[in-house]
Amino acid sequence: MAMNLALFSLFLGVAIVFAIVPTIIGGGYGDEDCGDLLGNDVYKDRCPETEAIIYAGGCDASVLLDDNDNFVGEKTAAPNLNSLRGFEVIDAIKQDLEIVCPQTVSCADILAVAARDSVVVSGGPSWDVQMGRKDSFTASKSLANNNIPGPNSTVATLVSKFQNVNLSLKDMVALSGAHTMGKARCTTFTARLQGSTNPNGPEASLEYVQSLQQLCSDSDGNTLANLDLATPATFDNQYYLNLLSGEGLLLSDQNLATGDDQTRELVETYAQDPSAFFEDFKDSMVKMGSLGAVTAMNGEIRRDCRSVN
Repeated sequence: MAMNLALFSLFLGVAIVFAIVPTIIGGGYGDEDCGDLLGNDVYKDRCPETEAIIYAGGCDASVLLDDNDNFVGEKTAAPNLNSLRGFEVIDAIKQDLEIVCPQTVSCADILAVAARDSVVVSGGPSWDVQMGRKDSFTASKSLANNNIPGPNSTVATLVSKFQNVNLSLKDMVALSGAHTMGKARCTTFTARLQGSTNPNGPEASLEYVQSLQQLCSDSDGNTLANLDLATPATFDNQYYLNLLSGEGLLLSDQNLATGDDQTRELVETYAQDPSAFFEDFKDSMVKMGSLGAVTAMNGEIRRDCRSVN
């Protein structure tokens, strides 16, 4: 089963969610010692086909859990509802792995590898994925709602949310480049339909605003728009070029170019030098991939990614 490029927004979006929503273990909220990941050859002996199967088809996979009697999960949290898609692909990958290597590869590791592979097949950089994660026993809609930055966030809010999980301003701007692909609902960018709200920033082009207004005029709010109108199926630095021309779809994205001198400097650097963006993006993905990872006795290897064993 070939990797569907339309699923990029799921894999990268989920990866970002892992970084922002602290892991919940044993009633605590992200403060526990979760241990270290084991490396990129964890499954070399136990399941050598792991990466090949994932390629063909946050790190605790809590976002994959469906609601049950014990908790309301993260799929219906406001930032994720009707946004994260393609869970059935994760199901299919997990089913293939369970046939070859039963209860060996975690859903969290599947997501981490799939995020990397989706970048690579879309023209972006590759990196070694550290593995050895376990799957969490629970999920939290409230944590997702409280800790994932909203689409109208200021730079100060974005920086605060990322710094809360030990990711820097530079990490935040580099990881925001994941919006070079993916889609967003009309309800998430209503503030952009009137153009720039920053008098010192670039106004969105009239043509751009009109195209968004037309797209959303007869919508129930769930119509989707490409985050990158120019190259929506390619992982490149076009996202940053869009921000400099006032064509960031989400206000939180546009604010990176208009709301702070430090973030604008990084936006300009990445717009001018795609290799600098690629290097910083993969470094930040590696850094993010180790945050809140559940290891040892604090998690499990789920048989079905949608439910605990």
